[in-house]
Amino acid sequence: MRLIDRDYVEWSNLQRQWLYDERDAQAETPKALAAARRLQEINRHVQIQPLVTDLSPSNAEELLADCDLILDGTDNFETRYLINDLSVKHGVRWIYGAAIGSYGIVMPVWPERGPCFACMYPSPPSGMQPTCDVSGVLGSATASVAALQVAMALRMITGWPDFECQVHTLDVWWGTQQRVRAGERDASCAVCGRREFRYLEGGKRAPISLCGRNAVQLHESGRALDLQELAKRLKPFGEVRVNEFALRMNMPDYQLTFFPDGRAIIKGTTDVGVARSLYARLIGA
Repeated sequence: MRLIDRDYVEWSNLQRQWLYDERDAQAETPKALAAARRLQEINRHVQIQPLVTDLSPSNAEELLADCDLILDGTDNFETRYLINDLSVKHGVRWIYGAAIGSYGIVMPVWPERGPCFACMYPSPPSGMQPTCDVSGVLGSATASVAALQVAMALRMITGWPDFECQVHTLDVWWGTQQRVRAGERDASCAVCGRREFRYLEGGKRAPISLCGRNAVQLHESGRALDLQELAKRLKPFGEVRVNEFALRMNMPDYQLTFFPDGRAIIKGTTDVGVARSLYARLIGA
């Protein structure tokens, strides 16, 4: 089992992300490591590989191409299109899942046996979208989505001879659910029809506004960061805490987290320009 997560545990995660506890939030433990530790306590015979990294075009094939199945727990469409590109290119099955408020949606993707994610959603939604900041998310909604994903995963792993792609939606507040047949593959689909993998071949990762975090994730630096050296450099500018996984810096209006791969999360703004300005000012890239 390979766990990939770029993030660290926060107090707000605990009401819906049940692999973590207060100790993880207090220590700001990377989520992949905290999840792996808990799962090993449940079953020490499972081989778990936790990876504290961000899934990106530069590492997606190395991390996912040899997997039997991918379970999506991401929070943005760019990453889902990236997973879909890889899925179609390498024939890896995956299960899309998302939740917001009391609403959830699940869709299995089995290349060559049904439509891909891009067949159903040729482009990301436009205009304002609901976010965790505004709508929140119920633990029962995320749990329901996860349960459906796991059930579908078991069926896929054991063969699922009568596989038919269906989009399953639910609302745990109102107790409603609906299944809609996704239909056949779209011959004109850019991904599974024309095999154009623009997200996988996209090179540099675009900035991402993080759901529910009032934060922006940046990939501005093409070089690795020496976190210990960076801590010495940044101490005159704010409160700095560092370990082998991340460097956290508190400023009057912002909280910045730097990772060894050059990635950064700037909390306190959703303005990409502001986030990039802060990064450039402190890192010089």
